[in-house]
Amino acid sequence: MTFASTLRQHGFDGLRRASIETLQVNVGKICNQACHHCHVEAGPKRIESMTQETAKRVLQLLQSTPEVQTVDITGGAPELNPNFRALVQGSRVLQKRVIDRCNLTVLLEPGFEDLAEFLRAQGVHIIASLPCYTAENVDRQRGRGVFDRSIQALRLLNRLGYGQAGSDLRLDLVFNPVGATLCPPQEALEFDYKRRLREDFGIEFGRLLTITNMPIRRFSDYLVRIGKEESYRNLLEDNFNPATLEYVMCRRLISVSWDGRLYDCDFNQMLELPTPGRLSIWDMDSFRPAAGKAIQLGDHCFGCTAGAGSSCGGQLRSSAAT
Repeated sequence: MTFASTLRQHGFDGLRRASIETLQVNVGKICNQACHHCHVEAGPKRIESMTQETAKRVLQLLQSTPEVQTVDITGGAPELNPNFRALVQGSRVLQKRVIDRCNLTVLLEPGFEDLAEFLRAQGVHIIASLPCYTAENVDRQRGRGVFDRSIQALRLLNRLGYGQAGSDLRLDLVFNPVGATLCPPQEALEFDYKRRLREDFGIEFGRLLTITNMPIRRFSDYLVRIGKEESYRNLLEDNFNPATLEYVMCRRLISVSWDGRLYDCDFNQMLELPTPGRLSIWDMDSFRPAAGKAIQLGDHCFGCTAGAGSSCGGQLRSSAAT
């Protein structure tokens, strides 16, 4: 059964974007890591990177779209793009909330010693990847030594005020399942994360966001290697939850690629499924034309609507509502 036919069974002809509250900007695929679950297939050898001209155009359109409240910058490791800081500063001048999708270890890269202080000075909300609170699981998914460097980076952020009680500096963590499973309930897992990170390392953070691994690109290849691609796709389909449809991120978000093309979400971007009409930042005077438009759907959308649901903001519904 396809995602489209599943929607029709529940009385939906499709999905449309209700509004554009979040602008997600993927500045490229260059990263200092090469994680097994990465739907971007990012890594040190990738060359796709947003140019200064494209970054300036994004800021111009952002200025013309005051209803956008949040600029969510991702990659790759977005901080490795030479225009990252200009995008952050330009967005903050426009009084937008800025999110940095940070892999933590980039804060320790040579030449980036002032990056954490820059993020603090700009009041950037950091959403950082940490798929487990144990070294074994993190290193298995993200590479040898990544866990220890991630802990070092989290301690640095804590020293700067991130994640501390009473601080306006927001530090949230992201959990991705290590294997071909759905995410556990977000609330219970957040409790475990906070207890273990506080007791073992003295680390504090705000929220834990659970995000389902999408069966595309590198994670799809991993599923094929372990012989679980079909079973994982069936798992997502069997756990479809229509209560999540109101809250899926594509209803209130537009995604800009490193080359300026528009997509309904970062997952569609990696599958090269453009918005209907193939919109580009070079074809409009603001992001408003994307509002109200039909959303490009595919069977990977089961990943966002399975169980409690999943988005870049974590679980969509409480466990009691699924």
